Amino acid sequence: MKKRFISSMAASAAVTMLFFAAPVLAALGPGTTAPDFTAQASLAGKDFTFSLKQALKKGPVVVYFYPSAYTGGCDIEAHTFASQKAKFEAAGATIIGVSEDSIARLNTFSSDPHYCAGKFPVASDASGSIAASYNLKTEAAQAGAKDVRGVEIGHGFIERTTFVIGSDGKIVATLSSQADHLHPQDHVTKSLAIVQQLKAGKAP
Repeated sequence: MKKRFISSMAASAAVTMLFFAAPVLAALGPGTTAPDFTAQASLAGKDFTFSLKQALKKGPVVVYFYPSAYTGGCDIEAHTFASQKAKFEAAGATIIGVSEDSIARLNTFSSDPHYCAGKFPVASDASGSIAASYNLKTEAAQAGAKDVRGVEIGHGFIERTTFVIGSDGKIVATLSSQADHLHPQDHVTKSLAIVQQLKAGKAP
């Protein structure tokens, strides 16, 4: 596991540099109504249609945008979300990852025991329209960019940003790797703390 993550981090270094070098856009902030969306998603290797509106009927939703499956930070983030899934579930929260990866790539990623491990779904925003609705920056596909498996990526990279959305559809918190200088695993620990506070009836 450790070797895979080290190799994955090296493969995604260029992706990380792109985002830290780029101007920061103003992602939607707390108090804003979260844009509703439906998207083709994958859970444990099987695709289905994810609906934010339907998920919110069950409780808070953690929507985390990430650059690409099978790249360093994203692999660590997915693994960390998977390892903490039971705690999010106990807080009544749903997790959904969003990237521009194709559903074919996500079917593999979502079932990979080293990453999503079949614990939570990841959705395909191939056009980048969902990311755009949340005011997130997307870098164009980089020619020749490959993931840790040596497979060409061929899609754009969405800036790493997590939105915690309350059951009322309002954004409770926005966590940005650019603006807040967060490491991938910080998105997990901070969003978990927030949904646990919501569960306890406390303001984040």
